[in-house]
Amino acid sequence: MRLCKVTGTIVSTQKNETLRQYKILIVQPIDLQGNFIERDVLAIDTVDAGIGDTVLIIQEGAGAQQALKRKDVPVHTVVVAVVDGLDIAGNK
Repeated sequence: MRLCKVTGTIVSTQKNETLRQYKILIVQPIDLQGNFIERDVLAIDTVDAGIGDTVLIIQEGAGAQQALKRKDVPVHTVVVAVVDGLDIAGNK
């Protein structure tokens, strides 16, 4: 799992039939302090996340299929949780 910030959405009028019910988000990995650390990634949204939300993603085909409960979906990255809070030991 990776910690990310939702930075945008993708609007697509044409997409694979198995993906029509899902929203596609633009997410960018962040470190524990909330700093952007890598390039943007496209991810299927399964938790109704929105721009500005901190989320957890999985980036692995079999895990994505399990999260979507489908084996016929051509997906690599899925948003699996919206982070409500983050508490790091030693930080005040």
